[in-house]
Amino acid sequence: MRNLNLTIAKRTKGFTLLELLIVIAILAILATVVVLVLNPAETLKKTRDSQRLSDMNTLRAAIALYVTQIGQPKLDGTAFSDTNCLDRFDGNTPDFGEPLNGAASNLRKIWVSLPDSSDITDTSISTNMANLASADFNQIVVADLYKTNGNGWIPVQFNAIQGGPPIANLPVDPTNAVTDLASVANEDLIYRYSCRSSRAASNSTTFELNARMESDDFKPGGASDKAAKDGGNNSNLYEVGTDLSILPGTDGF
Repeated sequence: MRNLNLTIAKRTKGFTLLELLIVIAILAILATVVVLVLNPAETLKKTRDSQRLSDMNTLRAAIALYVTQIGQPKLDGTAFSDTNCLDRFDGNTPDFGEPLNGAASNLRKIWVSLPDSSDITDTSISTNMANLASADFNQIVVADLYKTNGNGWIPVQFNAIQGGPPIANLPVDPTNAVTDLASVANEDLIYRYSCRSSRAASNSTTFELNARMESDDFKPGGASDKAAKDGGNNSNLYEVGTDLSILPGTDGF
């Protein structure tokens, strides 16, 4: 009986090599299935899209608060002029990039969240947008990108709001917040902003922000296509603001 117990003990002491190989093979198969089902790359894209939606709503609320509280809101950051907004109060209706009364410094601007050191004015974005040139895009140096005092990529003086700015830093597209700007593979993934001034007074009153979704679920044609449901004029971009016809609606961007 004692010998029998020793034999059983030896047999139950551990796994055989074959058993270990089988277990490893099963784990490998399960890991492969999990990777295929979860698709980490797509999950990361969807996470970034969720951040974009949150950022758009945050910026919309912050700008709306500024317009509500400030007597003469300046959504382009210029005092008593609005020279960078569309439809200036004097009746002129210049398009983006078209100077007001021949003044080259008074261009209708599209502000973007990608810093100026990324060569946006020399590469794809300016050529991807119909009838727009590099001068139409206003970029900020990296050091000022996130500022809320009117010097950030959105030229709104949030610090003028009673009680201080509602946001600590201006959000940028998740792909723009990188140290090595040369690693930004797709410059289409940026936030854009522009404004429209009132013809009746020298202050800008309406604005638009937009962003591009990149996940299969959120981008145009996806199950949660946000661009198709936002009420804007561009079916390729998610748009928010008080006037969703300010930024171009028919372009390749």
